[in-house]
Amino acid sequence: LREPGLNLRVVQLFRDPRAVHNSRLKARQALLRESIQVLRSRHRAEPRGPPRQPQLPLPPGLLGGGGRGSPPQHRAEFFLGGALEVICQAWLRDLLLARRSPPWLRRRYTQLRYEDLVREPRAQLRRLLRFAGLAVPPALEAFVLNMTRGAAYSSDRPFLISARDAREAIHAWRERLSRQQVRQVEAACGEAMSLLAY
Repeated sequence: LREPGLNLRVVQLFRDPRAVHNSRLKARQALLRESIQVLRSRHRAEPRGPPRQPQLPLPPGLLGGGGRGSPPQHRAEFFLGGALEVICQAWLRDLLLARRSPPWLRRRYTQLRYEDLVREPRAQLRRLLRFAGLAVPPALEAFVLNMTRGAAYSSDRPFLISARDAREAIHAWRERLSRQQVRQVEAACGEAMSLLAY
């Protein structure tokens, strides 16, 4: 970031953790290995001492037996929930660092909430390109509008990148997550959610 020849800019994209959890649950099998790697990264990064208790509870059968007695879907949900907690902790560290950063860093870093991009695609695109010192090509503006306001809604295919009405996706968690799941995500990610105004 300090290298004058690079003129590096950082855009950090955030999304409501409840929506992230909903998406990760839909793609649980595809994300299982990634979730386990994220959990392992927490253990490598934590200082030695007593193990930290996860905010998201263990499913029945995971205590004591290493998870062998619990159905695979419960194990997958546990790993996905634990990975989300690690992700939110990393977000919180980033958010606090950005708030305390010197002016030279603040000029090179900006945040974008996925929900803001979906609600105001043109305005957010212009903001990002202005931040990067770039012009707004009409074709790029049309592309962003098409990708966030398309006719389809591909909720059953989470890794398919296509034109769709993304406004439906930002609220899908409200219909799909149970109250308990919402409370667990909010307990694990509450500080970051508060700083991001979720």
